[in-house]
Amino acid sequence: MLTVRRAARTDVERLRQIARAAFSPYVPRIGRPPAPVTADYAGAVQRGEAWVAEQDGDVIGLLVLVRQPDHLLLDIIAVDPAGQASGVGARLLALAEEQATLLGLPEVRLCTNVAMTENLRYYPRHGYVETHRGQQDGYDRVFFRKPVVPEPPGT
Repeated sequence: MLTVRRAARTDVERLRQIARAAFSPYVPRIGRPPAPVTADYAGAVQRGEAWVAEQDGDVIGLLVLVRQPDHLLLDIIAVDPAGQASGVGARLLALAEEQATLLGLPEVRLCTNVAMTENLRYYPRHGYVETHRGQQDGYDRVFFRKPVVPEPPGT
């Protein structure tokens, strides 16, 4: 059974492993490790921004969400290659949308590298709309957004 929960300090090394495994195929395309490979997972866990997906007790996916004033930033999403194409990524995307709604934020935003062509097809299939392209932190990025319907305050 697939479950999601906030990441704990004991998950940090597994988050790093998942990121390395999930993003390593892109290194030759980009010419260097994608940003999630070198991300500060310990800090994300400490700030309460990191989530994990577990399958039968094994952590197989990760999500990092950062609250912004007018949206929820889906900063990182990754699934262990052994668990890809099994609905884990879709469940993590749904979690991001659930969290945006709970926080009263109107949309989820994310970006991916232009060289990650699989993602350029994946996110639109899940309701994300490309908003623009540009450079960020030395990477060629494609930016997406998805509106969510926030719950009215006090519900």
